[in-house]
Amino acid sequence: MLNEVIENLAVKDGEIYIDATFGAGGYSSAMLEKAECKLIAFDRDISVKKFAENLHKKFGNRFIFKNQKFSEIAEAIKQENIQEVDAIVFDIGVSSMQLDEKIRGFSFDAQEKLDMRMDQSQKLSAFEVVNYEDEEELANIIFEYGEEPKARKIAKKIVLDRKIKPINTCVELAHIVRSFYRGYHKTDPATKTFQAIRIFVNRELEELKLALNATLKILKKGGRLVVVSFHSLEDKIVKDFFREQAGLKNSYSRYQPDEIIDKNLIRNFQIITKSAVSPSQFEIDINPRSRSAKMRVAHKL
Repeated sequence: MLNEVIENLAVKDGEIYIDATFGAGGYSSAMLEKAECKLIAFDRDISVKKFAENLHKKFGNRFIFKNQKFSEIAEAIKQENIQEVDAIVFDIGVSSMQLDEKIRGFSFDAQEKLDMRMDQSQKLSAFEVVNYEDEEELANIIFEYGEEPKARKIAKKIVLDRKIKPINTCVELAHIVRSFYRGYHKTDPATKTFQAIRIFVNRELEELKLALNATLKILKKGGRLVVVSFHSLEDKIVKDFFREQAGLKNSYSRYQPDEIIDKNLIRNFQIITKSAVSPSQFEIDINPRSRSAKMRVAHKL
């Protein structure tokens, strides 16, 4: 959703931006090309540094890269003597680059060791979760973070299989999950389980909550916040944050609008996208991985 993101960021000359999820640098490059602006990019995955170096060569001091978690954006920009920024973009979740690099252990069909760490310096990986968490905790992880209806059966099978030998590879785990499904499925049956373990390993939901709260401190008045998510739990966190910071609450009376503003609450944001924006069918046809993307936009008051 590059075009929609750039449009809502409203990139202008002389402004300062944060790309909180740098990846291969798609958003950062487009923003720096769009205007004579300054941009600070964050990514905890050190493997993207090669892309950051290319942008630094091209854009010089207009581009700064931080190999840090996006929950640390408030503290990190202070190190650059920056107090506030004009816009922030988040593109939450695993990147296509991480999925395509089989050695990273994110992909269902990888013969590589289970890993799924976005920051490869951390100790906990998917291998430890799958092979050492007890059955109940494993089932809870798969159900809560993956919304997998067969979580308890999958966890039980994992525990039984690992008693015989460790579950080492992505393919082995995917095979266990797929054994509970028959026939054609639009998405791979292993998707929810892999997603759940990845989210748990990287503490993705906790990181997102911390990062969204950090935007309250560092966005200027009138600043733009754009968030693209790919998972219902992530989208719910973003939606709830936007609503809370916009002072909105649900009305349970049929004589009132569905949403009303609570005048007793402090309003920090104005919601620009009444509902989440999805990618066009054209984009989905070109990039099927974009099909679950949802974009939400808010402006700082």
